[in-house]
Amino acid sequence: MSIVILGIDLGKNVCSVVGIDAAGGVVVRRSMRRQTLIDYVAKLPACVVAMEACCGAHYLGRLFAAQGHEIRLMSPEYVRPYVKAQKNDDRDAEGIAEAASRPTMRFVELKSEEQLDIQTLHRVRSRLVNERKSLINQMRAILLERGTTFPVGRRKFGQGIDAMLADEDTTLSPRLRQLMNQLRAEWRELDTRIEALNGEFVELARNDAAARRLTSIPGVGVLNATALIAAVGNASSFAKARDLGAWLGLVPRQHTTGGKPRLLGISKRGNTYLRTLLIHGARAALPSLARSETPLGRWLTGMIERGVHRNAIVVALANKLARIAWAALRKEATFERGYPVAA
Repeated sequence: MSIVILGIDLGKNVCSVVGIDAAGGVVVRRSMRRQTLIDYVAKLPACVVAMEACCGAHYLGRLFAAQGHEIRLMSPEYVRPYVKAQKNDDRDAEGIAEAASRPTMRFVELKSEEQLDIQTLHRVRSRLVNERKSLINQMRAILLERGTTFPVGRRKFGQGIDAMLADEDTTLSPRLRQLMNQLRAEWRELDTRIEALNGEFVELARNDAAARRLTSIPGVGVLNATALIAAVGNASSFAKARDLGAWLGLVPRQHTTGGKPRLLGISKRGNTYLRTLLIHGARAALPSLARSETPLGRWLTGMIERGVHRNAIVVALANKLARIAWAALRKEATFERGYPVAA
């Protein structure tokens, strides 16, 4: 039995394993628990271990790579066409092994422990921001039912709430006043936790050379820089800058048939969180960049003069920033005078 590619369909407790030989025939088909899987792979001769890039895949990938195996992680959407007939765990593992054997398959770069740590911090911060937004919306709705409205904006709303709670002559009932005090305390606690995470990102960006190069790009702050490093590392998995923009879903979705090209809206593929950060950064940087006498500023001014919709300009700028970020990561370039310059 000579296993060339080992396809693993990861589960929470039980994993399905299919091994194929050099001819593409199935020589192993088993189900085993995670620890049994780790012991089993440790005894195998060096081979290709293929998995979907899902929760737990990077940990096992690093573990198996240390044992001399070649790790190939793939996006689940690229594996799906190779699953034959009815879907089950064994078929999934077989499809993973077959997909990994294709020469044109696109693989996901194995993330380091540091990248996963940064990515986890971003996920936690995103959850806390969503919780704060939900809490503020609930507080606004409660007060609107009592005929009290506040200006738009989190800061103005917070100032208005503090002034209202300090005023003893408001029309709020004692129980509602108590409840609003509790919700305001919860809001302050969320602010404290979010600011603590922001401070960690600032410290990470200050101590990392790649992050400092990224923050030299207009519209790319510490959040964007650390999220980019966590997601793509040194961008070595992207051969060209345009590949990073396409992976982030910042390019038009294409539906071409019969030689007739048809471009639709942006594809919105890849990392939604990272794409959102880049678009927000581009929206913030657009006014100052459009006024600058740089190649990037003249490019933006040309689109504005042609009457291109502002949202389309923002997405185009976000795509441009992603391509500049690729140069900063891959070629160690810094952003100067409107274009990247080699460091």
